[in-house]
Amino acid sequence: MDRRSFLKGTSAVLAARLTDSSMPTTHAAANTPSPIIDTHQHLWDLGKFRLPWLKGAPGLAHSYLMDDYLKATQGLNVIKSIYMEVDVDPAQHLEEADWVVHVCQRGDSPMVGAVIGGRPASEGFAEYIKRFHGSAYVKGLRQVLHTPETPAGFCLSDRFVNGIRLLGEHGLNYDLCMRPTELHDAAKLIDLCPDTSFILDHCGNADVLDKDRTAWRAAIAEVARRQRVVCKVSGIVASTKGRPWVADDLAPIVNHVYDVFGPDRVLFGGDWPVCTLGATYRQWVQALRTIVHERSAAEQRKLFHDNAIRVYRIV
Repeated sequence: MDRRSFLKGTSAVLAARLTDSSMPTTHAAANTPSPIIDTHQHLWDLGKFRLPWLKGAPGLAHSYLMDDYLKATQGLNVIKSIYMEVDVDPAQHLEEADWVVHVCQRGDSPMVGAVIGGRPASEGFAEYIKRFHGSAYVKGLRQVLHTPETPAGFCLSDRFVNGIRLLGEHGLNYDLCMRPTELHDAAKLIDLCPDTSFILDHCGNADVLDKDRTAWRAAIAEVARRQRVVCKVSGIVASTKGRPWVADDLAPIVNHVYDVFGPDRVLFGGDWPVCTLGATYRQWVQALRTIVHERSAAEQRKLFHDNAIRVYRIV
């Protein structure tokens, strides 16, 4: 499923069944919520950046700024966040990177690091990524691979693989965001880049509305057998496309990811504001807390906080 299909119909009114008060909380969250590090926080200022993909997503086609994020996360104890690139016009990649580094340096928001945009197969990629070697704020890079113009198998092309290998040489991660039907390519890419660490976004883009996830389950398990990849529990509420849902609809995806990756290789991502295609930020957090509430306090803390510190090298 490509980005445009994924975001089709986003102008519809959200119809999630649950309300902010309808989800049970864990004992730890009853009074003061346990701390959250959000590893997938978007921002976009349409006065600064061009996001061509928003033409197919009218419900998201306005600016989302830090003040908006702070309102969305109010009361949830989100103590730190990692910016995730937003597929700006490639001509603005360096401008975007410089902007998010500046926001991190200011220290007046939860944002402490960034996964920047880039094109690993491009002619000037080596020089581009060299700029961020040793950066305290740039943690990795992402190119979304499920866009209509990105052919199947592109991530296994020689130039792309060489670019991902360069990330490892510079101590940077690669966030994998791809079609669920191409997860086997993700496994192959990881094998081809032994010195690069990977984060698989959005549970491999599992679709909550999919009636048969047999192929996804097998592919996710294959990816998880590679120890240099972790899985981000994020993004899945957006695949509801505004249709009614409850936590039990998400649970099979979350629990399978837990089963194959284990508690040390899963981490929370808010995916705001894209998550609002299916739920508010609060609803997503509450649903996930409900799904994992029977797991130990230590495992829950790893998901929402501890694993992020290790994976994104947060200090």
